[in-house]
Amino acid sequence: MDAFLLQLAAGIATGGIYASVALAIVMIYQATHHVNFAQGEMATLSTFIALTFIQAGFPYWVAFGATLAVSFVMGALVERLIMRPVQHAPILTHVGVYIGMLLIIGNLTGWVFGYTTKVFPSPFEGGGPMFGGLLSAHQLGSVGVTLGVLVLVYLFFTKTSLGLAMRAAAYNPRSARLVGIRVDVMLALGWGLAAAIGSVAGMMVAPIVFLDPNMMLGILLYAFAGALLGGIDNPPGAVAGGFLVGVLENLAGAYIVGTELKLSVALIIIIGVLVLKPSGLFGRVVFSRV
Repeated sequence: MDAFLLQLAAGIATGGIYASVALAIVMIYQATHHVNFAQGEMATLSTFIALTFIQAGFPYWVAFGATLAVSFVMGALVERLIMRPVQHAPILTHVGVYIGMLLIIGNLTGWVFGYTTKVFPSPFEGGGPMFGGLLSAHQLGSVGVTLGVLVLVYLFFTKTSLGLAMRAAAYNPRSARLVGIRVDVMLALGWGLAAAIGSVAGMMVAPIVFLDPNMMLGILLYAFAGALLGGIDNPPGAVAGGFLVGVLENLAGAYIVGTELKLSVALIIIIGVLVLKPSGLFGRVVFSRV
């Protein structure tokens, strides 16, 4: 029973990371109806930038805030300089651009910061195991940070005029333009916000898996599975899906497939959702008349 609780608690902790990346994926999907395959590489680059700030002598939380700002600007620039010129192009063009971004950002990160594995500090290192040894201080702290970010994002989109304008631009760009909302600006802000949220996931997972240019490859797959499971068009559902995938991954790895084949759990979830319930657990089914 203790081993089961340990795997369950660890799954919730890693699920918080998947939830952050899943939320970023859904935010881009809602605005463009495309999946940003480079989301993980953007988060990895942001984490290397955070490490640079820390090594330069900045306190951790100052570096954390500065990285969020840099990531936000980076995401907005990606939308403005790379995605906007091809916004009316065929879908295969977008897929090619996303794959190109994945390769370019990943290799650029390795070229600038090196391919050696680096240790990323945790702001929660001072504490020991908690809840009877079920969670480490960093795991508990990362869940708290992730949930705090998610709550802030929820309040932003439901309680502020800018957040409501971004939601309107994502759901119905044509109607949003008719009421005076600058859809292009909202789209750039959405990309920036998604990049900032992804950077939080990168900074929280780096102390666990160590930092290298390929750090987020597997995590992006789990996050995509979580987004599909919860509902690719439903941000709260994607968050719930991310936590659920984290729990399923840990339990399946411990009791069914083994740690070497844990990545197959994400693939099984993706295929199962697409075949059995494409809208996800909390997504909405859209009917269109043709």
